Amino acid sequence: MTPGTAGFRGAPETHGTWRGWREATHEALYGPEGFYRTGSRGPAGHFRTSVHASPLFARAVARLLCRVDEALGRPAVLDFVDMAAGRGELVTGVLAALPADVAARTRAYAVEVAARPEGFDRRVQWLARPPDGVTGLLFANEWLDNVPLEVAEVDAAGVARRVLVRDDGAERLGEPVAGAEAEWLARWWPLPGEAGLRAEIGLPRDAAWASAVAALDGGDGGLAVAVDYAHTAAARPPFGTLTGFREGRETAPVPDGSCDITAHVALDACAAAHTARCTPGHAPPDALMRPQREALHALGVTGARPPLALASTDPAAYVRALASASEAAELTATGGLGDFWWLLQPVGSLDAAALLVDVADHEEQ
Repeated sequence: MTPGTAGFRGAPETHGTWRGWREATHEALYGPEGFYRTGSRGPAGHFRTSVHASPLFARAVARLLCRVDEALGRPAVLDFVDMAAGRGELVTGVLAALPADVAARTRAYAVEVAARPEGFDRRVQWLARPPDGVTGLLFANEWLDNVPLEVAEVDAAGVARRVLVRDDGAERLGEPVAGAEAEWLARWWPLPGEAGLRAEIGLPRDAAWASAVAALDGGDGGLAVAVDYAHTAAARPPFGTLTGFREGRETAPVPDGSCDITAHVALDACAAAHTARCTPGHAPPDALMRPQREALHALGVTGARPPLALASTDPAAYVRALASASEAAELTATGGLGDFWWLLQPVGSLDAAALLVDVADHEEQ
């Protein structure tokens, strides 16, 4: 087979130009008619995130923000940045859950490519990119999985080639992976020479994450958190994870703007990308990775059922507690939302591990 035609899959060339998945996905998601720029329902109309599953998630993030606040010595202005804010569901829930004294000092930002929803909370600044000089918490829930990237596949000769795609989702193999992309694969996702094996080249996500964390560099410290379906070097998926979602259902990833296009995140590579940007000789605080179930348990989301005796003494409270336990169980479930990974990347003197100690918070004592 010749380069540019190897591995052809799909109908004859009648549906547009062959191009890499990164370019195709960027236009499909963020172009003028892209999935994230059009439609009134926003992402919640197509897939269920932890934010949409239960208000317990926003309350847990608010609790984390309070712990960051305490660790920073309760600064006069505390920032909360909601990356890929959708229609602002998370930042709205966090502000509602904060104690009054913390809320009064909190400066909130929603970072999103879509336009600000009509009538949205005036306390929240709506931006296209993170602000500079953040002191507090930057939280990116299911953002990095939507940062477009290239896909590589091994051909019959054992060579990793860039996968090209048309607007209708048909694929073929293009040129061999080279340069910085080949170096990234060699370090983070080595591909054995077996035809059909695939990898998603995470360089754009590394750069995006390092840039987001840099928003904290000009402030007085804080924490950046990325939450996503993820994998590490010890267990990369052999055929990649690229997929699509439309109206609540998983579907083929077709880059025509009709569906979300996503792939799991190499979070270990993202963490290292921030470290690599730090000044030589000034090692940053250690990053931390934890499954969502562990992170949420440490932030008070346990899923424990209420005592049965409460049903007799206060039936309404028992029903509310039972519903809350059910929502907590969904957020922490194995095989579901609990399988997300949290990357906690501190900037300044914060200790990420200390922020996830499972103890009663000051406001709860």
